[in-house]
Amino acid sequence: MYAYRLHELHAAELRRRAEQDRLVREALRARRAARRSGHKEAEGPVSTDRKRFVHAA
Repeated sequence: MYAYRLHELHAAELRRRAEQDRLVREALRARRAARRSGHKEAEGPVSTDRKRFVHAA
């Protein structure tokens, strides 16, 4: 019985990881599709002024 329970736990963990991987791939696919279609993302650089940082001494 103990081995069967361990098997169940391991199988459940593998299913959880597979679902997580599927969600990540789906999100990446959607992000790429949004970029190709020209939609702007909500996140990005706040400022385009690259001269505001000075070189270290």
